[in-house]
Amino acid sequence: MRSMARFTVIENEWITLKDGTRLAARIWMPEGAADQPVPAVLEYLPYRKRGGTSLRDESTYPVFAEAGIAGVRVDIRGSGESDGVIDGEYTPRELSDGCEIIAWIAAQPWSNGNVGVMGISWGGFNCLQVAALRPPALKAVISIASTVDRYNDDIHYKNGCHLSAQLSWAATMLGYQSRSPDPAIVGERWKEMWLERLENEPFFLEEWLQHQRRDAFWQHGSIGDNFSDVAVPAMVIAGWADGYRNTPLKAVEGLGGNTKALIGPWVHKYPHFAWPKPRSDFHGEAIAWWNRWLRAENNGVEHLPQVRAYILDGPRPALRREEDPGFWIGKDRWTTPQMQAFGIDGQGRLATGAGEGVGSAYLRSPLDTGVAAGEWFTLKPDAELAGDQRIDDAGSLVFETSPLAEAQTYLGQPVLTLDVSCDAELANLAARLVDVHPDGTATRVSFGVLNLAHRDGNAAPKPLVPGEKTKITIVLDACGYRFKPGHRIRLSISTAYWPMILPGPTDPGLTIDTAGLSLALPLLGKHEPVTVPEPENPDPLPKYLSHLPGETRRSVERDLTDGTTRYRIYEDTGLSEHPDNGLTTQEIRDEVWSITNGDPLSMRGESTWTCIEKREGWSIRTVSTSRLSCTRTEWLTSAEVRAYEGDVEIFRKTFEKKFARDLM
Repeated sequence: MRSMARFTVIENEWITLKDGTRLAARIWMPEGAADQPVPAVLEYLPYRKRGGTSLRDESTYPVFAEAGIAGVRVDIRGSGESDGVIDGEYTPRELSDGCEIIAWIAAQPWSNGNVGVMGISWGGFNCLQVAALRPPALKAVISIASTVDRYNDDIHYKNGCHLSAQLSWAATMLGYQSRSPDPAIVGERWKEMWLERLENEPFFLEEWLQHQRRDAFWQHGSIGDNFSDVAVPAMVIAGWADGYRNTPLKAVEGLGGNTKALIGPWVHKYPHFAWPKPRSDFHGEAIAWWNRWLRAENNGVEHLPQVRAYILDGPRPALRREEDPGFWIGKDRWTTPQMQAFGIDGQGRLATGAGEGVGSAYLRSPLDTGVAAGEWFTLKPDAELAGDQRIDDAGSLVFETSPLAEAQTYLGQPVLTLDVSCDAELANLAARLVDVHPDGTATRVSFGVLNLAHRDGNAAPKPLVPGEKTKITIVLDACGYRFKPGHRIRLSISTAYWPMILPGPTDPGLTIDTAGLSLALPLLGKHEPVTVPEPENPDPLPKYLSHLPGETRRSVERDLTDGTTRYRIYEDTGLSEHPDNGLTTQEIRDEVWSITNGDPLSMRGESTWTCIEKREGWSIRTVSTSRLSCTRTEWLTSAEVRAYEGDVEIFRKTFEKKFARDLM
């Protein structure tokens, strides 16, 4: 325990569950809470409060504590310093444990009995899912970069397409969960706990590939299937530059009431230190939210516009996007947008109104179309963001408007409808909405993908009938965007979007009837300009001692001798030492995807994580490698975990399984 101005940090608190499992917690306790109980906010994650999320935790919870709100950061069972072994994502046990934690917090003598839960990504997911279970003490949530549909709006599948991020995330969790507890907290038990985890941790990809359609596995935790289960006020936040951009608008549509949406230009980060700028004063927003719902302060947050969104105003793709041009708008009530219809005119242009088309077009994109897509899961405003779309447009069927005479502004999800036919039973289709600048630079505004076997839903996919014309609809991701005068609106359609989505077992191409093509764009409609305050502290993250500079590299290499394209991501955090507890950590990710044009079965993905933890007299390292490849009928998975104490290998485990491709 260490004391600070106006609050105390309890470094090692233990929460004992009904089954005897102990979960590790760190608590930021406001001064005087013993005499005047305070509300509390829980964040509940598998990412390790020590040597994991401590940097961002220390940017927020001291501010909460100084405002009289206790912060409780808990390691999920089987992670960090908590007992046990993790059993998957958002499992019934995880959510049940979360309800027990909330009850424990509410029963503490320093608690006023009112608890909020917040988080980003995993924590953003489980705070909504726990809210759906209605633990009595839970009064409000703040969910950032999350989903209400685990199948279609997470890193696994998207409208029946297999996201490469599924392997990337399984590899990440295999690496994360292989790390040791900190002996400074758990004592001599550290090695016993570590070996138990290494022996029993699952390779998540194996479970996910058993569920390639939207079955009960994905329905669990998808609150969008029954929004009425969530009865507490929810603030739902996301960034246009992140993969979770659909959730805020879906949440206000489904939850209504005191649900508020805030959407900025950001990547997958808390908005007070996210890129691209402008940032938002998350601390001020959150404290006002907690004060209203956890201590009944009449501060008026319930009267905020239901939706506040940053409208991007023609940003250009760049090697790094520090700040995106745009403006904030507010909509007091979110309603279904009025849609502006576009079709293909007789000259082959995208034009407003119903189009007459120019006949049929056959499309068979190169299998490496998509290398400018960026990452699904964006943590940095660099090559993780979508690049200049001219690279991918070269392999796409492209329609665009004449230069715009007036600006056009949109907010919501575009919808594309078209008639296609295929000589095979399976095919993928990707559609992109693109802003073409006067100099030809092309910015991706939105995209959508569809496995055509999922054209009528994700629960019961069915093959195409070869040669039969079929009408399909693709709902693209939400966007908030202003097309400037002189710019052109482009629709780009491709049969590949690699490595974002993995190819089907064959590469048949599609015939598209341009007369039946309709693109509907969601007009901004009635709104008001709003001000979203920026944080007072422009650089809120603590400065830890860094012994080695971090490094990030992304590259695309085409081998012109055999037609193979390789997409590589290399990230090294460098060694960093926490100044208070002395724990030094380093994480290295080396991931390579490859494909040979003309051969969808050549697809390969391999991701290796090296995780290092040490302090004086103690050192551990784990190396985990995850792989995915395919045949015409199967997905082939394998993984290996090796663990070292000092330089001595003390553990090795391998995974290897095959899974039948389920119309994918």
